[in-house]
This record gives sequence, structure tokens and C-alpha cells, in this order.
Amino acid sequence: MTVKGPVQVDDLGFILPHEHVLIDTSSFFVPVQNEGERFREDEPISLANLSWVRYNTRHSRDCLSKLDLDAALHEVDLFRKSGGGTILDLTSREMGRDATKLAHISRKTGAHIVIGTGFYTAGTHPPMVETSTVEELAAGMTAEIKEGVDGTAIKAGVIGEIGCSWPLGAGERKVLKAAAIAQKQTGLAITVHPSRNEEGPIDAIKVLRAAGADLGRVVICHMDRCGYSLGTRMNILTSGCYVEYDLFGKEGYYPAAPALADGHLPDMPNDVARIKEIADLIERGWGDRVLISHDNCLKTNFTLWGGPGFAHIIDHAIPYMRVYGYTEAQIRQLTHINPARMLTGAEPFINPPPKEEVR
Repeated sequence: MTVKGPVQVDDLGFILPHEHVLIDTSSFFVPVQNEGERFREDEPISLANLSWVRYNTRHSRDCLSKLDLDAALHEVDLFRKSGGGTILDLTSREMGRDATKLAHISRKTGAHIVIGTGFYTAGTHPPMVETSTVEELAAGMTAEIKEGVDGTAIKAGVIGEIGCSWPLGAGERKVLKAAAIAQKQTGLAITVHPSRNEEGPIDAIKVLRAAGADLGRVVICHMDRCGYSLGTRMNILTSGCYVEYDLFGKEGYYPAAPALADGHLPDMPNDVARIKEIADLIERGWGDRVLISHDNCLKTNFTLWGGPGFAHIIDHAIPYMRVYGYTEAQIRQLTHINPARMLTGAEPFINPPPKEEVR
């Protein structure tokens, strides 16, 4: 189910399973501690301050607001021109989700866009999450899937991204349970933003399992953001879930100290490290449970402001995968087959046999 309606699984093409075409993350703004840099908080992004902003994204109001329709059109068009097919926009309604604008972008560019339903981390929850029951929250998600989001007839095609903190908040626990119920009622996949704590994804999986979720249609995101140990990643995989490396294009910029309130050390890998880690999982036999994307959620992630954009994996990461020994079949598994199966529950029909010649 896309913002333009249902499409066949074979038409999805190259899929980015975790992106934000339009998003406002202003609720995560953190004031600058150094008074000498306070003036930068309200500066528009420019070449003069781009490096500072990349290291201090939560201190820049301009960086946290990515709602420019023309810019989004430009970026999705670049993705389409590079051979991209489908983008999953996992922005929640409290952070700028706009189904009408996404449908406009999809029509203009020809790229399929799938919109999500659900709630992000506790700090972004509206008051109704606290006052609603699990069943009421699930009913709201199901309505957005079956009827439409935000007063439109545009239907959600995925559940998420469901946000989790550490320790898991009471509201977040309710939302996870509601997501499991909505999945059982609609058959859609669930995508989960876990905390950086090693126990975070395991805790979320336990809640989903107990609520009856189909873990084979659950994605645990941000392997590269969270820096989980091999043991934790294997626990996620053996539970049945997908693991997602979704920060491709982030080449070593680490957040300023206030953004590390959970005590997690800055250890962001670059693309080569991501490619090597994924190759190790493929060697271990898990190539069919790995997803890749960019999670472009900041203005500096767009090419117009010096970022990698939505075409980065196609244009830059895949050539490096070939250098590191990936086969074309493995690349297609990561970019077409796995995300299509996760999204729809069906395998795309790859490389159909030639039609019989008419005599």
C-alpha cells in the first residue's frame, strides 16, 4: 500500500525501508552550552557552519526542520533518476507526517512512497497515548491502515517507526503492544527504533512476542547507530526479526555530548565498516534478514545541504559492496528481495524467464 494506492510487489523495485522525506525533529533541540556558540542555534545552514552543524545537529534549529516541499521533491527525484523505486517514510504525525504532500511528491517523481502509522519515542507522544488503552491505540493504527491517515483517504502501509527508550517507558510499552495487535489485524510489518542499550532491542522483542506479534515481519532498526555487539545482533536474528543498517552515508560524525544522555559512547561506523559487518552476517547465513537504508531525518542529510541524499546507497555504497566481494545476487537480496518480503510478505519475482518466442 503506497500513498497513491496499492501496487504489485514486483513494481516496488529498489526499496529504501527507513527514510523521512519530510520531518520536523525540533522537539529534540538542545540549547548550546557554550555561550560563545549560542549564535549558531538560529543560523541557516551554510558552507561556513556545515561542519559545526554536522557535529551539533541537535543545537541547530534549521537542521532539525526538514519540511521544504521543493527540496524533498528534488531529493526524491534524484533517487528515482538513479534507479530507485520505493521509499518507506516512517515519520509519525507528531513529527510532521504529511500524507498529502507525500502523495504529491510520489506523483511528481514517479517514486513509490509508503507511509507509516504509530508513535515514536515517549518524548514525542501526544497526551492521548497516556490516557488511551492498548486496544484504543491499536484501533487508531488499524484505522489509519484501513481507512486513511490525518483525515485523508491515504492509507498507511507499514507500522512504525515505533520508538523505544531505555528503560522502556510505560507509554512505549503500550504502543508496542498496540502495534502487535494492529499487525495481527492487518498483516503489516512493524519497524522498531530501539534504544542504544544492549538490552533495549531484546526487551522490545519480548513485549512484541508476548503480545502475539509475528516476529518474522518485525524490523529492529539502527544496528549502525546503536553499535550492538555480535551477540545482541545474533539474538535479534535468531528471534526471527530483521536487522537494519540504516545510516548509510553517515561518515563518522558523532553527536555532541548532550545527545548522549543515555551514556552511549560515540562509535558511528562509516560505510566501509557497515559493508564489512553486513558481509560477516551474510557469511554466517543471515543475508536474507538484513535491510539497508539511510534514515535521512535531518536537513544536512539532503544533497542540497551537503548530505548523501536518497540515492547514496545506489550511487556510492553498492560500488563499494562490489569491491568487498558482494555478488549481484547478494546486493539484490539486500535492496529488492528482503525489503519487499518484509513490507508485503511476498517475494518479488526476480529475473523472470524469457518469454517463448512466437512462431
